[in-house]
Amino acid sequence: MSQLTVFELTVLLAFSSIGAGFIGALTGLGGGVVLVPLLTLGFGVDMRYAIGASLISVIATSSGAAAAYVKEGYTNIRIGMFLEVATTIGALVGAFLAAKLSTSVIAIIFGAVLLYSAYLSNQRHQDHPLDAQPDPVATRLRLDGSYPTSEGSQSYHVQNVPLGFGLMFTAGTLSGLLGIGSGAVKVLAMDQVMQLPFKVSTTTSNFMIGVTAAAGAGVYLSRGYIDPGLSMPVMLGVLAGSLWGARMLVYARPQLLRKVFSVVIFILAIQMIFNGLTGRL
Repeated sequence: MSQLTVFELTVLLAFSSIGAGFIGALTGLGGGVVLVPLLTLGFGVDMRYAIGASLISVIATSSGAAAAYVKEGYTNIRIGMFLEVATTIGALVGAFLAAKLSTSVIAIIFGAVLLYSAYLSNQRHQDHPLDAQPDPVATRLRLDGSYPTSEGSQSYHVQNVPLGFGLMFTAGTLSGLLGIGSGAVKVLAMDQVMQLPFKVSTTTSNFMIGVTAAAGAGVYLSRGYIDPGLSMPVMLGVLAGSLWGARMLVYARPQLLRKVFSVVIFILAIQMIFNGLTGRL
C-alpha cells in the first residue's frame, strides 16, 4: 500500500467499503463484519482504529438501510427498541474490555465468533410455524407483528423473549469489543430463538445495530481510536453499499442470503484466527 497516493488509497478504501456495506445490508450483519478483517488484513490498519472506523460505518449502515426496511414494513420497531436496552449495556462493557485485551486476542475472538456464526447459519433452516401459540411475555409486551409477503400481510408470534433478551447482551458486548454491530448474533437470536421470520430478523437487526454501535463508538472516540481520514471514506462507501443492498433485499431469497453469509464469514474467520495466533495483528 506504500506505493499508493493518499487519494488512490482513499478511493480504494471507499470502493472496498461499498462491497462490505452491500453484504452487510443483505445479510443483516452490518458492514463491520467484513470491514474489520478487510482493513486489518488487506490494508494493514491497526485493529483498534479499524474497529473505530467500523463502528462509525455501522452507524451509517443502520441509518441508511433501516429507513428503507421500515418503509417496506419488514422491521419490528417495538422488538428492536426493547432488545436495544440489553445490547447498549453490553456495548459499553465490550468497549471497556477492548482497551484491556491485546489485538491478537481480539482477532482470535473475532475469528471464533465468525466461525461459529458460519456453522449455525449453514444448518438446514426450517420455516417457523405460523400457527404457533402466542408467548405470554411477548403478548404482554405487545411484540407480535406482521410483515409483507407476496400473498399479503403475514402475522407472526414472537417466542422465548427472556432468552432472546439475554443473547442480545452478548451481542452488544461483541459489538463494543469487535466493532461488528454484532448483526450475526442478533439475526441468529431473533431467527432461531425468538422465531421471527428471517427477513424480519435481518431488517430489525439493521434497525438496532446503529444504536448499539453508537454506544461503543463513544468509548473509542474518547480514547482517540477514531481517525477521520480513515473513517470518512469507509463510512461513505459502506453507506452506499448498504443502500444498494437494501434495494436488492426485496428480491433476494433467504436461502441464498444464508449461503453468502456463511461462505464470506468462514473465510474471514480462518484468516483472523491464523493472524491472531501468529501475532501478525
